[in-house]
Amino acid sequence: MVGVTADPADAPTRVVGWREWIGLPGLGVDWLKAKIDTGAQTSSLHAFGTEEFVRDGAAWVRFEIHPLQRSARDSVRVELPVHDRRRVRSSNGLAQDRFVVLMDIRLLDRVITAEVTLTRRDAMGYRMLIGREALAQGFVVDSASSYLGGRPRRRIRARHAETD
Repeated sequence: MVGVTADPADAPTRVVGWREWIGLPGLGVDWLKAKIDTGAQTSSLHAFGTEEFVRDGAAWVRFEIHPLQRSARDSVRVELPVHDRRRVRSSNGLAQDRFVVLMDIRLLDRVITAEVTLTRRDAMGYRMLIGREALAQGFVVDSASSYLGGRPRRRIRARHAETD
C-alpha cells in the first residue's frame, strides 16, 4: 500500500470515533477536525487556490487550507509534490479530477503517511475526511464514539467554533 510508513501488522490496532481531532505535522497544523469516512477509499482535504507548477522537472501543487472549521482565518499555504491524479466520485455522485499528495497525519497518538486528495469542501461539515487506506494502517472505527484521541484545549476549540 502506498504511503505506509511501517508494517500495519506490527502496530497495535487503535480505536477511533466517527470524528476526531487530527494534526498535519508536516504542514504546521496542530489541530483540525476530521470525519472518519469508511465509505471513502482515499482521504480528502479541503483545499483552495489550487495550482500546479513544475519544480526541478517534477509536478508540484500549491494550495491553501483553512484549518479552522467555520473560518478562513489562519490559512496555511502549502506546496507538495503531486503523487498522482485521480478521477473521484464524490458523495453527491459527481466525478471530479483531483490532485493526490502524500501527507503525514497525526491520528490519535500515531503519525501515518497517507494519500490525500485535494478538493473544495466549502459546503461540507468537516475540512478533512480520513478514508479506508489511512485507517488500514492500524485503526478500527467505533461509530458510536467521537474524539477518542482527545481534544485540544478549550481556547483552541473555541477558535474552531467561531465564524468570520
